[in-house]
Amino acid sequence: MSSATLAARRDRALGAGAPLFYNEPLHIVRGEGVYLFDADGRRYIDMYNNVPCVGHANPHVVEAMARQQGTLNVHSRYLHEGIVAFAERLAGLHHAPNGGPAIESVVFSCSGTEANEVALRMARLATGKTGIVCTNATYHGNSEAIGKLTRIGDIRNATGDVRAIPFPEMLRPLVPSASEAELAEAYLDRLRGAIRSLEEDGVGFAGLIVCSIFANEGLPDVPRGFMTRAAEIVRAAGGLVIADEVQAGYCRTGRWWGYEVTGFAPDIVVTGKPMGNGLPLAATAASRSLVEGFRAGTRYFNTFASSPLQAAVGMAVLDVIERDGLRENVATVGAALKTALGERKARFASIADVRGQGLFVGVEMAKADAARTPDPDRAIDVINRLKDRGFLTSNAGAYRNVVKIRPPLIFAQRHADEFLTAFDATMAKLDG
Repeated sequence: MSSATLAARRDRALGAGAPLFYNEPLHIVRGEGVYLFDADGRRYIDMYNNVPCVGHANPHVVEAMARQQGTLNVHSRYLHEGIVAFAERLAGLHHAPNGGPAIESVVFSCSGTEANEVALRMARLATGKTGIVCTNATYHGNSEAIGKLTRIGDIRNATGDVRAIPFPEMLRPLVPSASEAELAEAYLDRLRGAIRSLEEDGVGFAGLIVCSIFANEGLPDVPRGFMTRAAEIVRAAGGLVIADEVQAGYCRTGRWWGYEVTGFAPDIVVTGKPMGNGLPLAATAASRSLVEGFRAGTRYFNTFASSPLQAAVGMAVLDVIERDGLRENVATVGAALKTALGERKARFASIADVRGQGLFVGVEMAKADAARTPDPDRAIDVINRLKDRGFLTSNAGAYRNVVKIRPPLIFAQRHADEFLTAFDATMAKLDG
């Protein structure tokens, strides 16, 4: 069956408008490690998917999944040691940097959207307030409540119990002439203003939610000290800090958690996608008092969460990360890849910036004018040409002009070398 025929069937079955990557969509039929294979047998190196964090069809995870499903899978209203052990192990991977709050207990769910919903409800119950502050170019999920946080834009357009602040960045700073310390303070003033606005409107301030590395904003370089001070301001105002680690966590940055990179201590941590390597699994972790307050106030239950199957698969993913030294691999290979891509800035005029941590790198495309105007069309061209050369990336960021590089954690230096060869050839074609 041709891809065009399958796409037409898809439109009828799913409804036209369900998104697809690339100008010529791929018909993927198999995955193995860092590789994906299409219906014609062509092999691609996956440079995008963080869900299969320990590799597509990882044998250890597959075996754990099959064994548990063949033994028992029920909802969570029975005692099961595997679920308890997984929650204990997950909470134990967090720590309380700089004397921050302890992460002790876990609420499991099936998606990042659900886990972020739990986090918001937890913060609102704990504070007795409803107001939430986010950034103006973020994404935390697609339910009605969480969707209210998505790409709000200017703070003046935010109403009700949500306020947005400009995401902190160095490339296109809020105050162009400011020093880094002055710039951090300018962004912090916007946070203070958003909190004040919520209080003045009578909804009160419950908390700040951010992706710990501002992934959907385009992985900006954040002014030093911003997140540490932001957390202090939030707590001084009676709010809680929610770290969305769905993309930033599970060793993606070369550290276990993105908040370790940006230097703050969250009250609530949300994880998702990579936890199950493809099995729907997410979590909201916090202190025992916060979690128990949430449970007492909501009687929360999720049929498919806190299941023996989730626990078995979640444990298997952690096993592979620790057994195979994937955190160290991410730190080493990611640093080399970012350095190599950074060297391309001088060679290719359309590269405005290279940013990121570990195996999460963004290459910002811009026009060659004085303002370095974002160029999403160039980013889209790059990702389609890379796909034709056998490397799968995508575009992201506040302006959709960042080539997003986020391969499975098992991505090795040899894969990076192959990618750089293809990237150089692609950029040479475009920049001449």
